Amino acid sequence: MSYEMIAILMFSTMMLMLLTGQRVFGAIGFVAVISALALWGTGGSEIGFSAAIKLMTWYPLLTLPMFIFMGYILSESRIADDLYRMFHVWMGPVRGGLAIGTILLMVLISAMNGLSVAGMAIGATIALPELLKRGYDKRMVTGVIQAGSSLGILVPPSVVLVLYAMIARQPVGQLWLAGVLPGLMMAGMFILYIAIRCRLQPHLGPALPAADRDISMSERLRLLRAGLLPVGIFAVMMVPFVNGWTSLVESSAIGALAAFLAAVLKGRMTSEVFETSVRNTLGISCMFMWIILAALGFGAVFDGLGAVRAIENLFTEQLGLDPWIILILMQLSFLLMGTFLDDTAMLVIVAPLYIPLVRALDFDLIWYGVLYTITTQIAYMTPPFGYNLFLMRAMAPPEISLGDIYRSIIPFVGVMILALALVMAFPGIALWLPDYVYSK
Repeated sequence: MSYEMIAILMFSTMMLMLLTGQRVFGAIGFVAVISALALWGTGGSEIGFSAAIKLMTWYPLLTLPMFIFMGYILSESRIADDLYRMFHVWMGPVRGGLAIGTILLMVLISAMNGLSVAGMAIGATIALPELLKRGYDKRMVTGVIQAGSSLGILVPPSVVLVLYAMIARQPVGQLWLAGVLPGLMMAGMFILYIAIRCRLQPHLGPALPAADRDISMSERLRLLRAGLLPVGIFAVMMVPFVNGWTSLVESSAIGALAAFLAAVLKGRMTSEVFETSVRNTLGISCMFMWIILAALGFGAVFDGLGAVRAIENLFTEQLGLDPWIILILMQLSFLLMGTFLDDTAMLVIVAPLYIPLVRALDFDLIWYGVLYTITTQIAYMTPPFGYNLFLMRAMAPPEISLGDIYRSIIPFVGVMILALALVMAFPGIALWLPDYVYSK
């Protein structure tokens, strides 16, 4: 059997196992182990051990549990609630102001957690009831929360970018910095869309009534101080790293400690909050480590087959496609896979093929990591599989139907596709900040 047929058999077997509901790391790891043993006999077992040692000695992986713990502490201790109350008071008088404040909330939650799920949970439990109570259109608000929460996998500290960094063997710090400007640009585009839409159709996002705006300046300032606490935690964590005073791992430890101390000083660090945060941190960290381990094993087998070189030869020499055409086709394939796979499954399935191909086409792997992440954001919101669609359906009140949820994401997906096109056309949007910081 040719190497190309073996590669196709590996992919088809893995896809079949995923479609039967197997866990992502189990399906990928199983195919990797069986393929290695079938191709190289007992010597193939060394691939799994090599992947495990590589994972355990990857120092930047320590940032993963630190940032996840920080995010859960801030969420479980309700410090994020203070943040939304601040936006509620300061942005309420503007048409669509609470929706704009919700996007700003999601940006800050993303900077504290790195997971889309956290932003969705906070938005659906805190922002959604308030927005509906204030007369906001139900489709507008569900779209806002889903789009805003998707920023969690692009704005640092993105957990998805940690996974990409390990598989692509790229520095996590550069990838996180590369996600800053695209993430802020996309948030700005969301805000611009909301502002224009609510200006043209005021009933979609009415301003707060005058009675609700009658809040003293002292109360406004108190809420401002409470709401800016998460911003201070993020600054304490990131400023030393950007200035080169600490490593990425050290900064993640500072962030986790700062969040813990903030919860203690506000009197919200109970045993229940601490236990829940630790349990969730352990569960998510272990899940990602298993996925990375399976991906490394699968990639080693696939690379050993020489299938990457065969695919590269097919696209560039036999078909004569331009590198940019190949890149666009790769992104389109991600969008297609996003309709039935989650972000980690997409990356692990195609990483052994796409990442070496991107390198062979002389594209920057840091830049491509941002493109992959934006495409993943779109996949989070596209039916039928989109994670955010399922989460919103589970958390939304009965008056919001699944059809409302599907229709609500259409304009925001359009904004994301425009952002993806801008980052593809102007790579400097992603690469300027890491180049500037690491050149110092």
